[in-house]
Amino acid sequence: MRASASALECLIVTFDDSNAVSNSGLILPITLAERLGLRDLFDLHIDLEDRPGRANVGRKAMAIVASILAGGDCIDDTAILESPNAQVILGQIMPAPSTLGVFLRSFETSDIADVERVAALLLERAWLAGAGPGDEPLTIDVDSTICQVYGNKKEGAGFGYTKVRGYHPHLAAVGKTGDILGIVTREGNANTARGAGEFVTQVINNARAAGATGEITMRFDSGFYSRAVRDAASAGDVRICITTRMSKRLKGIISDIQEDAWTSIPYWLEGGADVAEVKYRAFARDRQDVRLIVRRVKPTPGSQLALFRDYDYHAFITDRQGETLFLEADHRVHAQIELVIKDLKGGSRWNHVPSRYMNANAVWLALVWLALVWLAIGAIAVQLHTTWHGSLHE
Repeated sequence: MRASASALECLIVTFDDSNAVSNSGLILPITLAERLGLRDLFDLHIDLEDRPGRANVGRKAMAIVASILAGGDCIDDTAILESPNAQVILGQIMPAPSTLGVFLRSFETSDIADVERVAALLLERAWLAGAGPGDEPLTIDVDSTICQVYGNKKEGAGFGYTKVRGYHPHLAAVGKTGDILGIVTREGNANTARGAGEFVTQVINNARAAGATGEITMRFDSGFYSRAVRDAASAGDVRICITTRMSKRLKGIISDIQEDAWTSIPYWLEGGADVAEVKYRAFARDRQDVRLIVRRVKPTPGSQLALFRDYDYHAFITDRQGETLFLEADHRVHAQIELVIKDLKGGSRWNHVPSRYMNANAVWLALVWLALVWLAIGAIAVQLHTTWHGSLHE
């Protein structure tokens, strides 16, 4: 299993024996990981110096990611792969859960970026092997979420705007495929906009390094409405669509839109939704206007809102070229990142961060990102039933 190759091979797992080995479906992702040199990436880029978990970094990280793929959502669940047959599939001896716990707790804050770097490099190798967009246009959705915890001794966990105790990570995903392009773990009480500019820069760099050479568009909700986000995207030559906050000034501008400027759009309620566009000075001291696209929607008949207002308004700024109706419809598709978040929490182990230490949990969330990249590669290999060729070296 440690042998390297310059091609990713399509591998199909079949069961033709009553004594089939449990979790043998891991053969596909493990084989692909070996072809991509994942274990070597861990060993090369992560140095825990003289800390207790420093030995065999690649083997331990691979064990945790394999456990995540097999359905484990805590450190003790890694024991499901301790059977001799499962270890044959993994191509290595499975460390004990206690050993993996020590490994996770050995990470310091400065080491977390190294794990994120490994995930970005795996994505790069996968995209260069044929799974990426190449020179096609790329749309990236950026959001944040609350990873809820229940223990009051979870380091860094806190209450944010949702009044839920947890962590508040940023994440970015490819709009078309859901591939994760970046994750940053933050304290639970961190404002959405805090560090958003730096995160946008990191995501753009990850996408470009992975081989995305075409035009990039990034979509954001109102939590990311800030000059820092706009400037970071502009510096990376990336187009943006950012939902605006409904300030008093913005409400005044919207109220001044003439009735004949509104264009009806398809909606379940006849005549229930319209779109208009005006010029807008997004931030103080800006010298140029941007496009402000506004959608108005009639409240559901019979609801309480219908008693107090004629329309709900939703607006966003953009520097993209294109027709107003298309851009408005495309921006609404940003909501699909909630499905990525749902998968992260419900199917990929973000529903439970296993340690009381924040650094260990940050590494766990980064390994879930890596597992998703890994799994996506395997899914593409099975779907295409083809052979990928390409250089897998840095």
